[in-house]
Amino acid sequence: MGSSLLLFTGLMVIAACSHFLCASDTCDEEVARLQEKQRLLQGQLQKQELLLHRLHLLNQPGNTDTARPEQSQDTQYTDCSELFSSGSKSSGFYTIKPHSSPHPVRVYCDMSDGGGWIVIQRRIDGTQRFNRSWAEYKDGFGDMDAEFWLGNDNLHYITTQGNYSLRINLGDFDGYQRYAEYKNFKVANEKDHYRLTFGTYVGTAGDSLSGTDQVGVSEWASHQDMKFSTYDQDNDNYKGNCAQEDKGGWWFNKCHSAHLNGMYYPNGHYSALTDDGVVWYTWKGWWYSLKTSIMKLRPIDFKMDPINDPNAVQHRLPF
Repeated sequence: MGSSLLLFTGLMVIAACSHFLCASDTCDEEVARLQEKQRLLQGQLQKQELLLHRLHLLNQPGNTDTARPEQSQDTQYTDCSELFSSGSKSSGFYTIKPHSSPHPVRVYCDMSDGGGWIVIQRRIDGTQRFNRSWAEYKDGFGDMDAEFWLGNDNLHYITTQGNYSLRINLGDFDGYQRYAEYKNFKVANEKDHYRLTFGTYVGTAGDSLSGTDQVGVSEWASHQDMKFSTYDQDNDNYKGNCAQEDKGGWWFNKCHSAHLNGMYYPNGHYSALTDDGVVWYTWKGWWYSLKTSIMKLRPIDFKMDPINDPNAVQHRLPF
């Protein structure tokens, strides 16, 4: 940047001197040429300053929200918790290699809520279509900068290498937030249709996955031990096809009390032939489609960063 600034200053001096000493047409043309070059250099200088400003923000101590460059595949970690423990404290894109995965996996690591989370699903604005085929849910789809599904194969590879907690952060259109967290979240392989199992619940959103908070519906609405279904592969316990009716892939029963891959409705309350929105029944019921849903995984035995412990700031959230 110093050399550019020096050249920029020199050009201004030359332009000023030329304009003062010369009055001919040739001299005027030279002054115009130098002034144009001056403008180009000024633009380049502004771009350099902007880049330096961004790099300065990236390297600020305690910065945990600016995405960092992806890790090299030569440095392989099995999940985001290992990255966090190794010193990567900024949320962003990284490459991990779960034990049973045949290839490295590009993931978004969320280093908030104590750090070390692999984000597996995000809904924020309805820009991504979640009514997808079996093959698309198997491999994953979407934009990790916005809305996406990490892929059922990846969920299996990650959750079979240890005991993982699933944390689900939910938000409505009035700015309120809730969360649900489940121990021992596991997804089986494709041969077993990505069967879902999970353990105990804690949180503020209610236990919609197991249905224990819902009198009289848990037998047909619980998602415990359910297989994954899509519109082109029906593995639910319903006489019809829940994924087809409710417009998204999920671990359906007959059909659901939680469905975070449903249709995105931009106003919350909605009406439709079926309860096909982004649903978490124990918080908002079947006929309210949530604004945001983020699902993420972290090993149960992970030691949280006490500075970034979500329990320390939970009272400030509008629960």
